[in-house]
Amino acid sequence: MSNTDTVKTYDNTQNPIQSLLIGGPDANLDELQGLVHTLGMEIVKKITLPRITHTAKFGIGTGKSLEISKEAEAIQADCIIFDFDITPTQQRNWEVLANIPVFDKQEVILRIFAQRAQTKEAILQVELAKLQYSLPRLAHTYGDMAKQRGGNFGAKGSGETQLELDRRAVVSKSAKIKKDLEKIVKERETQRKRREQTTVSVAALVGYTNAGKSSLLNALTESDVFVEDKLFATLDPTTRRLTLQGKTELLLTDTVGFISNLPHSLIDAFKSTLEESARANLQLLVLDGADPEVFNQYKTVINVLKEIDAIKNERIIVINKCDKVITPEIATQLKHDFPEAIWTSASTGQGLEKLTEVITQKLFGKIQEFYIPLDRADLVQKIRTTGMLIKEEWQDSCIKVTARIKGKSRSFFNQYLTKI
Repeated sequence: MSNTDTVKTYDNTQNPIQSLLIGGPDANLDELQGLVHTLGMEIVKKITLPRITHTAKFGIGTGKSLEISKEAEAIQADCIIFDFDITPTQQRNWEVLANIPVFDKQEVILRIFAQRAQTKEAILQVELAKLQYSLPRLAHTYGDMAKQRGGNFGAKGSGETQLELDRRAVVSKSAKIKKDLEKIVKERETQRKRREQTTVSVAALVGYTNAGKSSLLNALTESDVFVEDKLFATLDPTTRRLTLQGKTELLLTDTVGFISNLPHSLIDAFKSTLEESARANLQLLVLDGADPEVFNQYKTVINVLKEIDAIKNERIIVINKCDKVITPEIATQLKHDFPEAIWTSASTGQGLEKLTEVITQKLFGKIQEFYIPLDRADLVQKIRTTGMLIKEEWQDSCIKVTARIKGKSRSFFNQYLTKI
């Protein structure tokens, strides 16, 4: 068999589903393995194909397809999972050939999202994504794979009429979910407008899944947001208050993690949630410094931010998990590529004070002294609401204010930089 790696891992249930993972040339199956782990499956074998001969029927050569099918039977695999995309037709052909469920990485991600969704919005978003993904795959069943082993998984239905009925049902249900989501989005818009009226700044934690965003949120805000060392532990945006210098507060939002080849159906369905990143005053782009794939993960995050029109936001690069083992080569490259990055550890607290200071500078500017006329004491309150008031001192001729001011207000207060 081609370049195989046999493993026995993740016995999370009484009767775990046995999966056979297939990757293309030079594929690193670690990420797919992590996704399968998150889904609660057991990996019985991993196969990396040295080359792929593309065919319409199976996506790879017929001979190699037969070889994989026989191997799956020999190792008693319950399903075959591809690291690369397969078309609906290829999926059906594979399931007829192997007589077990066959799917790709995109469907694994969809299944994880379905498991993780907690709030009404997340559940609706996942359901919409599943429907959009399933539309061209109506012959494919989303049932319990463990029960279907040896069955007729992927077999044809009762005819074209039933297929058309199913198609119409999917379209109709999708339309209803979209309307329900529109109501939720309007409610969030109302909440967002209220927040904007309070002039409280918002920062969003963005990054690859499992980079430590939730742990960083907890460490910075002393919260107890759910954290788990699994991919996509967070689906719903979670917001906490972070107190900065001068008792100024900031809303810090944890967002859903990104991943390579994130299904477009999920990007579309979670668009309103992902927009939290686009609307934030500041992005904290969190990287897992201990992951060898950190540079590719950064590229993935940037590509997703571009796709959701969130690339122009001001951001801070945060290299997290710096307490873990980072090879000298990766550390050197990280410092070269991200010279202004803040190195942190959510578990030890390393770098958090510096990160808070940089957040403060980015949002409110540097510390300066302003000399406000006594008859314009109202401007002190304006500084409190639009900037960060650190200290005020009433003198004989003026009010000496030590503060941070940025944005449009900054140009207005320039006239008060000179002592009266």
